[in-house]
Amino acid sequence: MKPSSTLEVFVNIKARLSRFLVSMVPPRDVEDIIQETYVRMCKVENKTLIKDSESFMFRTARNLALDYLKRAETRLTSGVDDVDEILLEEYDPTFGQIASDEEFGLFCAAIRELPKQSQRAFILKKVYGYSLKEIMLEMDLGQPTVESHIVSATKKCVQYMRNHNVELSGKKVGSMRHQTVLSDAQLGAKK
Repeated sequence: MKPSSTLEVFVNIKARLSRFLVSMVPPRDVEDIIQETYVRMCKVENKTLIKDSESFMFRTARNLALDYLKRAETRLTSGVDDVDEILLEEYDPTFGQIASDEEFGLFCAAIRELPKQSQRAFILKKVYGYSLKEIMLEMDLGQPTVESHIVSATKKCVQYMRNHNVELSGKKVGSMRHQTVLSDAQLGAKK
C-alpha cells in the first residue's frame, strides 16, 4: 500500500471510525484516537502485509479505545486513598451529609465575601457552567477582566475554606441542589 492510498483510505473511513468510537469513549477523546490510528497506520513499515487496510484501522482504533478505557479505569480506582473515611461514610451516611452541609455553608460564606463582580463571574462559571465567552457577554466585560474575576474569586474562596480548616484536594463542595440555591441567592436580579 502506498502512502497516498493510506491517506485515501483514512479520509474515506474517518467518519465511520468516529461513529464507531463514540459508542466506546467520550466524544472529546474520539478525535485523538482517530489521529493516533492514522499515525499508527503510517508507522507500519511493511504495508504490503496488510490485506484490508480498513479493517486494520478499525482494529487499531478499537484497541486504542480499549487502552484509553483501561487507563481511565485505573485513574478512577487509584484515587481511593483514605479507606477509613470511605468506611465511615459507608456505615454512617449522615456523616457525609453533615460534613457536606457544613462545608457548603462555609463555601456560601466565602462567596458572600467576594466583591460583587467577582462573585457574579464566579457563580456564572462554577455554578451555571457558562463559558468565558458567555460570561463576557452576560457581564459586558472583556476576556482579561472576566478571567481576572474568576481567578481572584477562586483564590479567595480556597483561602477562606483553608482558613476554616476545610481540605479541598479535588473535592466539590455542596451538591447541585445546594449550588442552585446558592446561585439564585448570590446572583441577584441580573440574570
